[in-house]
Amino acid sequence: MDIQFFIELFFGGLTRGSIYALIAIGYTLVYGIIELINFAHGEIYMLGAFTALLVAGALGVYGFPTESILLISALVAVIWCSAYGFTVEKIAYKPLRGAPRLSPLISAIGMSIFLQNYVLLAQTSDFVPFPRLLPPMEFLEYIDYIMGPSDFLILIASALSMGALTLFIRFTKMGKAMRATAQNRKMALLLGINADRIISLTFVIGSALAALGGVLIASHMGQVNFGIGFIAGMKAFTAAVLGGIGSIPGAMVGGLTLGLAESYTTGYFSGNYEDILAFAILILILIFRPDGILGKAKVQKV
Repeated sequence: MDIQFFIELFFGGLTRGSIYALIAIGYTLVYGIIELINFAHGEIYMLGAFTALLVAGALGVYGFPTESILLISALVAVIWCSAYGFTVEKIAYKPLRGAPRLSPLISAIGMSIFLQNYVLLAQTSDFVPFPRLLPPMEFLEYIDYIMGPSDFLILIASALSMGALTLFIRFTKMGKAMRATAQNRKMALLLGINADRIISLTFVIGSALAALGGVLIASHMGQVNFGIGFIAGMKAFTAAVLGGIGSIPGAMVGGLTLGLAESYTTGYFSGNYEDILAFAILILILIFRPDGILGKAKVQKV
Protein backbone atom coordinates (compact mmCIF):
# COMPACT_ATOMS: atom_id res chain seq x y z
CA MET A 1 0.00 0.00 0.00
CA ASP A 2 1.26 3.49 -0.90
CA ILE A 3 1.26 5.29 2.48
CA GLN A 4 1.59 8.72 0.90
CA PHE A 5 -1.46 8.10 -1.31
CA PHE A 6 -3.39 6.77 1.70
CA ILE A 7 -2.60 9.91 3.72
CA GLU A 8 -3.49 12.14 0.77
CA LEU A 9 -6.88 10.44 0.52
CA PHE A 10 -7.34 10.77 4.27
CA PHE A 11 -6.91 14.55 4.27
CA GLY A 12 -8.99 14.85 1.11
CA GLY A 13 -11.75 12.95 2.91
CA LEU A 14 -11.47 15.24 5.93
CA THR A 15 -11.81 18.25 3.64
CA ARG A 16 -15.01 17.12 1.95
CA GLY A 17 -16.29 15.62 5.20
CA SER A 18 -15.89 18.98 6.95
CA ILE A 19 -18.10 20.61 4.31
CA TYR A 20 -20.72 17.87 4.69
CA ALA A 21 -20.60 18.35 8.46
CA LEU A 22 -21.17 22.12 8.20
CA ILE A 23 -24.28 21.56 6.08
CA ALA A 24 -25.45 18.54 8.10
CA ILE A 25 -25.48 20.61 11.30
CA GLY A 26 -28.20 22.78 9.76
CA TYR A 27 -30.33 19.72 9.04
CA THR A 28 -29.83 18.30 12.51
CA LEU A 29 -30.51 21.61 14.31
CA VAL A 30 -33.81 22.15 12.52
CA TYR A 31 -34.89 18.54 12.94
CA GLY A 32 -33.94 18.60 16.61
CA ILE A 33 -36.17 21.63 17.24
CA ILE A 34 -39.22 21.09 15.02
CA GLU A 35 -38.66 17.59 13.54
CA LEU A 36 -38.63 18.97 9.98
CA ILE A 37 -36.24 18.04 7.17
CA ASN A 38 -35.41 21.37 5.57
CA PHE A 39 -34.81 20.26 1.98
CA ALA A 40 -34.13 23.88 0.96
CA HIS A 41 -30.99 23.85 3.13
CA GLY A 42 -28.69 22.75 0.29
CA GLU A 43 -29.81 25.75 -1.74
CA ILE A 44 -28.71 28.08 1.06
CA TYR A 45 -25.24 26.52 0.69
CA MET A 46 -25.38 27.25 -3.04
CA LEU A 47 -26.56 30.83 -2.42
CA GLY A 48 -23.60 31.35 -0.09
CA ALA A 49 -21.18 30.41 -2.88
CA PHE A 50 -22.87 32.72 -5.40
CA THR A 51 -23.09 35.60 -2.92
CA ALA A 52 -19.36 35.34 -2.23
CA LEU A 53 -18.68 35.21 -5.98
CA LEU A 54 -20.63 38.42 -6.62
CA VAL A 55 -19.10 40.24 -3.66
CA ALA A 56 -15.58 39.12 -4.60
CA GLY A 57 -16.12 40.39 -8.15
CA ALA A 58 -17.32 43.77 -6.90
CA LEU A 59 -14.43 44.13 -4.43
CA GLY A 60 -11.94 43.19 -7.13
CA VAL A 61 -13.28 45.92 -9.41
CA TYR A 62 -12.79 48.50 -6.65
CA GLY A 63 -9.22 47.37 -6.01
CA PHE A 64 -9.51 45.74 -2.60
CA PRO A 65 -6.44 43.75 -1.50
CA THR A 66 -6.70 40.07 -2.51
CA GLU A 67 -5.99 38.95 1.07
CA SER A 68 -9.12 40.66 2.40
CA ILE A 69 -11.53 39.84 -0.44
CA LEU A 70 -12.22 36.25 0.63
CA LEU A 71 -12.80 37.24 4.26
CA ILE A 72 -15.18 40.07 3.38
CA SER A 73 -16.98 37.90 0.81
CA ALA A 74 -17.44 35.14 3.38
CA LEU A 75 -18.80 37.55 6.00
CA VAL A 76 -21.28 39.08 3.56
CA ALA A 77 -22.36 35.61 2.36
CA VAL A 78 -22.90 34.39 5.92
CA ILE A 79 -24.97 37.45 6.87
CA TRP A 80 -26.97 37.45 3.62
CA CYS A 81 -27.76 33.73 3.78
CA SER A 82 -28.66 33.98 7.47
CA ALA A 83 -31.29 36.49 6.39
CA TYR A 84 -32.42 34.04 3.70
CA GLY A 85 -32.74 31.26 6.27
CA PHE A 86 -34.77 33.54 8.56
CA THR A 87 -37.04 34.55 5.67
CA VAL A 88 -37.53 30.99 4.43
CA GLU A 89 -38.60 29.89 7.91
CA LYS A 90 -41.12 32.71 8.20
CA ILE A 91 -42.59 32.24 4.70
CA ALA A 92 -42.44 28.51 4.05
CA TYR A 93 -42.52 26.80 7.46
CA LYS A 94 -44.02 28.97 10.20
CA PRO A 95 -47.52 29.16 8.63
CA LEU A 96 -47.55 25.34 8.44
CA ARG A 97 -46.30 24.63 11.96
CA GLY A 98 -49.61 23.14 13.05
CA ALA A 99 -50.33 21.41 9.74
CA PRO A 100 -49.88 17.67 9.01
CA ARG A 101 -46.22 16.72 8.55
CA LEU A 102 -46.60 16.22 4.81
CA SER A 103 -47.47 19.90 4.28
CA PRO A 104 -44.17 21.46 5.52
CA LEU A 105 -42.26 18.69 3.72
CA ILE A 106 -43.89 19.65 0.40
CA SER A 107 -43.26 23.31 1.22
CA ALA A 108 -39.56 22.54 1.81
CA ILE A 109 -39.24 20.75 -1.53
CA GLY A 110 -41.06 23.62 -3.25
CA MET A 111 -38.73 26.19 -1.66
CA SER A 112 -35.72 24.15 -2.82
CA ILE A 113 -36.98 24.12 -6.43
CA PHE A 114 -37.82 27.83 -6.24
CA LEU A 115 -34.35 28.83 -5.02
CA GLN A 116 -32.64 26.65 -7.64
CA ASN A 117 -34.60 28.22 -10.48
CA TYR A 118 -34.27 31.70 -9.00
CA VAL A 119 -30.47 31.46 -9.18
CA LEU A 120 -30.63 29.75 -12.58
CA LEU A 121 -32.61 32.65 -14.04
CA ALA A 122 -30.60 35.32 -12.22
CA GLN A 123 -27.20 33.85 -13.15
CA THR A 124 -26.57 31.01 -15.63
CA SER A 125 -26.83 27.27 -15.97
CA ASP A 126 -23.08 27.01 -16.70
CA PHE A 127 -20.31 26.56 -14.16
CA VAL A 128 -18.93 29.98 -13.24
CA PRO A 129 -15.24 30.36 -12.26
CA PHE A 130 -14.59 31.44 -8.69
CA PRO A 131 -11.42 33.55 -8.25
CA ARG A 132 -8.41 32.03 -6.50
CA LEU A 133 -8.06 34.35 -3.53
CA LEU A 134 -5.97 32.37 -1.07
CA PRO A 135 -2.29 33.34 -0.87
CA PRO A 136 0.34 30.57 -0.72
CA MET A 137 1.09 29.32 2.79
CA GLU A 138 4.80 28.73 3.26
CA PHE A 139 4.40 26.29 6.15
CA LEU A 140 2.48 23.94 3.83
CA GLU A 141 5.31 23.69 1.29
CA TYR A 142 6.61 20.42 2.74
CA ILE A 143 3.20 18.73 2.67
CA ASP A 144 1.69 20.38 -0.42
CA TYR A 145 1.15 16.93 -1.94
CA ILE A 146 -1.25 16.21 0.93
CA MET A 147 -2.87 19.53 1.73
CA GLY A 148 -3.14 22.83 -0.10
CA PRO A 149 -4.09 26.26 1.30
CA SER A 150 -7.80 25.75 0.55
CA ASP A 151 -7.81 22.34 2.27
CA PHE A 152 -6.13 23.85 5.33
CA LEU A 153 -8.61 26.74 5.41
CA ILE A 154 -11.59 24.37 5.21
CA LEU A 155 -10.32 22.20 8.06
CA ILE A 156 -9.50 25.16 10.32
CA ALA A 157 -12.68 27.14 9.57
CA SER A 158 -14.87 24.06 10.01
CA ALA A 159 -13.22 23.05 13.29
CA LEU A 160 -13.53 26.58 14.70
CA SER A 161 -17.17 26.89 13.59
CA MET A 162 -18.15 23.55 15.09
CA GLY A 163 -16.28 24.29 18.30
CA ALA A 164 -17.92 27.71 18.62
CA LEU A 165 -21.37 26.21 17.99
CA THR A 166 -20.80 23.51 20.60
CA LEU A 167 -19.81 26.11 23.19
CA PHE A 168 -22.78 28.29 22.24
CA ILE A 169 -25.27 25.42 22.59
CA ARG A 170 -23.78 24.22 25.86
CA PHE A 171 -23.03 27.38 27.81
CA THR A 172 -25.09 30.33 26.56
CA LYS A 173 -28.62 31.23 27.62
CA MET A 174 -29.92 30.98 24.06
CA GLY A 175 -28.16 27.67 23.58
CA LYS A 176 -29.80 26.25 26.69
CA ALA A 177 -33.14 27.55 25.44
CA MET A 178 -32.54 25.72 22.15
CA ARG A 179 -31.86 22.48 24.02
CA ALA A 180 -34.95 22.94 26.16
CA THR A 181 -37.12 23.60 23.10
CA ALA A 182 -35.71 20.52 21.37
CA GLN A 183 -36.50 18.33 24.38
CA ASN A 184 -40.05 19.56 24.99
CA ARG A 185 -41.41 22.61 23.20
CA LYS A 186 -44.63 22.79 25.26
CA MET A 187 -42.71 22.71 28.53
CA ALA A 188 -40.28 25.32 27.18
CA LEU A 189 -43.22 27.61 26.42
CA LEU A 190 -44.53 27.15 29.97
CA LEU A 191 -41.09 28.19 31.28
CA GLY A 192 -41.28 31.45 29.32
CA ILE A 193 -39.05 30.52 26.38
CA ASN A 194 -40.06 32.17 23.12
CA ALA A 195 -40.17 29.08 20.90
CA ASP A 196 -40.74 31.08 17.70
CA ARG A 197 -37.59 33.08 18.33
CA ILE A 198 -35.62 29.91 19.06
CA ILE A 199 -36.82 28.27 15.85
CA SER A 200 -35.85 31.35 13.83
CA LEU A 201 -32.44 31.40 15.51
CA THR A 202 -31.98 27.74 14.59
CA PHE A 203 -32.61 28.48 10.91
CA VAL A 204 -30.25 31.47 11.05
CA ILE A 205 -27.38 29.46 12.58
CA GLY A 206 -27.86 26.55 10.19
CA SER A 207 -27.97 28.89 7.20
CA ALA A 208 -24.82 30.72 8.34
CA LEU A 209 -22.88 27.45 8.56
CA ALA A 210 -24.18 26.27 5.18
CA ALA A 211 -23.19 29.59 3.59
CA LEU A 212 -19.71 29.31 5.07
CA GLY A 213 -19.46 25.82 3.59
CA GLY A 214 -20.53 27.17 0.20
CA VAL A 215 -17.84 29.87 0.24
CA LEU A 216 -15.15 27.42 1.32
CA ILE A 217 -15.99 24.82 -1.32
CA ALA A 218 -16.23 27.47 -4.05
CA SER A 219 -12.77 28.74 -3.11
CA HIS A 220 -11.49 25.16 -3.04
CA MET A 221 -13.02 23.97 -6.34
CA GLY A 222 -12.64 27.26 -8.21
CA GLN A 223 -16.16 27.19 -9.69
CA VAL A 224 -19.83 27.39 -8.73
CA ASN A 225 -23.09 26.30 -10.32
CA PHE A 226 -26.78 26.64 -9.46
CA GLY A 227 -27.08 22.86 -9.01
CA ILE A 228 -24.32 22.31 -6.44
CA GLY A 229 -26.74 22.62 -3.53
CA PHE A 230 -28.90 19.60 -4.38
CA ILE A 231 -26.25 16.86 -4.32
CA ALA A 232 -24.35 18.49 -1.43
CA GLY A 233 -27.61 18.83 0.49
CA MET A 234 -28.55 15.18 -0.07
CA LYS A 235 -25.09 14.02 1.02
CA ALA A 236 -25.20 16.24 4.08
CA PHE A 237 -28.62 14.82 4.91
CA THR A 238 -27.07 11.35 4.58
CA ALA A 239 -24.29 12.47 6.95
CA ALA A 240 -26.87 13.77 9.46
CA VAL A 241 -28.78 10.46 9.38
CA LEU A 242 -25.52 8.49 9.56
CA GLY A 243 -24.39 10.35 12.67
CA GLY A 244 -27.84 10.49 14.24
CA ILE A 245 -30.14 13.27 13.10
CA GLY A 246 -30.87 15.65 15.94
CA SER A 247 -27.35 15.20 17.36
CA ILE A 248 -24.76 17.92 16.64
CA PRO A 249 -21.77 15.65 17.41
CA GLY A 250 -23.50 13.05 15.26
CA ALA A 251 -23.65 15.46 12.31
CA MET A 252 -19.92 16.09 12.65
CA VAL A 253 -19.09 12.39 12.91
CA GLY A 254 -21.43 11.52 10.04
CA GLY A 255 -19.99 14.21 7.77
CA LEU A 256 -16.39 13.17 8.37
CA THR A 257 -17.24 9.47 8.02
CA LEU A 258 -19.02 10.02 4.71
CA GLY A 259 -16.23 12.25 3.42
CA LEU A 260 -13.57 9.66 4.22
CA ALA A 261 -15.64 6.84 2.72
CA GLU A 262 -16.10 8.79 -0.52
CA SER A 263 -12.45 9.78 -0.69
CA TYR A 264 -11.17 6.21 -0.36
CA THR A 265 -13.80 4.92 -2.78
CA THR A 266 -12.71 7.48 -5.38
CA GLY A 267 -9.01 6.83 -4.76
CA TYR A 268 -9.03 3.03 -4.82
CA PHE A 269 -11.95 2.35 -7.15
CA SER A 270 -13.55 5.16 -9.18
CA GLY A 271 -15.15 8.54 -8.69
CA ASN A 272 -18.21 7.16 -10.49
CA TYR A 273 -19.07 5.19 -7.35
CA GLU A 274 -18.95 7.96 -4.73
CA ASP A 275 -22.57 9.08 -5.18
CA ILE A 276 -23.72 5.46 -5.22
CA LEU A 277 -21.79 4.89 -1.98
CA ALA A 278 -23.39 7.89 -0.25
CA PHE A 279 -26.94 6.80 -0.95
CA ALA A 280 -26.16 3.13 -0.31
CA ILE A 281 -24.93 4.16 3.15
CA LEU A 282 -28.17 6.12 3.67
CA ILE A 283 -30.30 3.08 2.78
CA LEU A 284 -28.28 0.74 5.00
CA ILE A 285 -28.40 3.12 7.95
CA LEU A 286 -32.16 3.55 7.61
CA ILE A 287 -32.58 -0.24 7.51
CA PHE A 288 -30.15 -1.42 10.19
CA ARG A 289 -29.57 1.58 12.46
CA PRO A 290 -32.19 4.27 11.80
CA ASP A 291 -31.11 6.25 14.88
CA GLY A 292 -27.57 6.70 13.50
CA ILE A 293 -24.16 6.32 15.11
CA LEU A 294 -24.74 8.76 17.98
CA GLY A 295 -28.51 9.08 17.73
CA LYS A 296 -30.88 7.94 20.46
CA ALA A 297 -34.24 6.38 19.88
CA LYS A 298 -37.06 8.68 20.93
CA VAL A 299 -39.66 7.33 23.31
CA GLN A 300 -43.12 7.78 21.87
CA LYS A 301 -45.28 9.73 24.29
CA VAL A 302 -48.87 8.69 24.69
